Amino acid sequence: MFESLTDRLNQVFTQLRRHGKLSEADVDAALREVRLALLDADVHYSVVKKFTGGIRERAVGAEVSRALNPAQQVIKIVHEELISTLGEPERLNLTGEKPRVILLVGLQGSGKTTAATKLARVLRSQGERVMLAAADPYRPAAVQQLVTLGEKVDVPVFNEAGLKPPVLVQKAYEQARKGGFSVLIADTAGRSQLDNTLMDELKAITQKVKPADTLLVVDSMVGQEALHIAEGFRDAISLTGLILTKMDGDTRGGAAISIRSVTGVPIKFLGVGEGIDALEMYDPRRLASRILGMGDIIGLIEKAEETFDIKESQKQAEKMMSGKFSLEDFASQMKQIRKMGPISQIFDMLPGTLGKAAQQVSPQDAEKQLKLTEAIISSMTREERRDPDVLNASRRRRIARGSGVEVQDVNRVMKNFREAQKLMKTLQKTGGRGLPKIFG
Repeated sequence: MFESLTDRLNQVFTQLRRHGKLSEADVDAALREVRLALLDADVHYSVVKKFTGGIRERAVGAEVSRALNPAQQVIKIVHEELISTLGEPERLNLTGEKPRVILLVGLQGSGKTTAATKLARVLRSQGERVMLAAADPYRPAAVQQLVTLGEKVDVPVFNEAGLKPPVLVQKAYEQARKGGFSVLIADTAGRSQLDNTLMDELKAITQKVKPADTLLVVDSMVGQEALHIAEGFRDAISLTGLILTKMDGDTRGGAAISIRSVTGVPIKFLGVGEGIDALEMYDPRRLASRILGMGDIIGLIEKAEETFDIKESQKQAEKMMSGKFSLEDFASQMKQIRKMGPISQIFDMLPGTLGKAAQQVSPQDAEKQLKLTEAIISSMTREERRDPDVLNASRRRRIARGSGVEVQDVNRVMKNFREAQKLMKTLQKTGGRGLPKIFG
């Protein structure tokens, strides 16, 4: 989402690093470019003005002039001001009498039904007993969609045909209470635009069940219109948080930066893909780092922990550090990486030099290369996978024919494997002292 903005901001930072000392004119020139980059990314003008003003106030003062590396200090200030603009993280209100009701509201097409299921999955993984309520009787197939998605995450869905949404949610609440559920998530109806009928219905629901959280689901791809939508719902009902969906989309991303500052409503979750597991708890520090091209190594670790088989990963790590890293281990790692999700998301999380190097390869090419590598290794015998030294020219030709590629492709995979082996041996000898250069 922030690719264009990240590129432009990094160009500004590169220019700053070329100066040993920074004059007021240097800071102003950099801030002019930052301002244009943010406005082009659809960040609200009032947010841009406050943001750049805060940076300038700090950047032309003693904080920068006394710094050993003035340019790096300015980048640090930009990072801190961006975190401040994005707002403090807030979590769901899971206190009080059970079941706690979480009401999802929003316009049609914002992704409420999918968001409800993703949220149910997150809460279920945290040990909550969750029920979903299908409170959208107007959209064709909305109920069936929620039932189907609920089955995927093993969460029951309450539905009863012919009931108005306020009555349905009240009955779902009673059912959840009797069944010992700790959380009830209600997927409410949307409209194509804000109107009094929608708001009256939502008010009626809140009067009957008193939600612990009322979350507005907003499509981040609608740009600054997201701010108007959030303000409309905020003024009509008591919103406690936001879920921004489609944060992986090809859009300028200004809503994510502006919405907390303009509306005062905290962001609680980000939808980062179509997968049922593609919902992240909002963390402004990590988002700021990704916007500024600093990566999100914590998010990458969390994604790996969710996906990887811990015992298998530990076993492979021991093999790698002992120098006994085979092609079977190499192929196993490829499969684990592919389970983590789209390669483009993984690239976005990589920090420093490693992230810049990854961006030189398109996600499509990287995905293709992973599949090709798996196919080539699968065409080898067990002996060849465990002892690659036996791969002479005739064996390589046979493997190429078996996997439908050229011999050069087999040679390229073997070269990559040898480089990985070499890196592991270096890390083993240096005790990991080479890592700062990779991530710096």
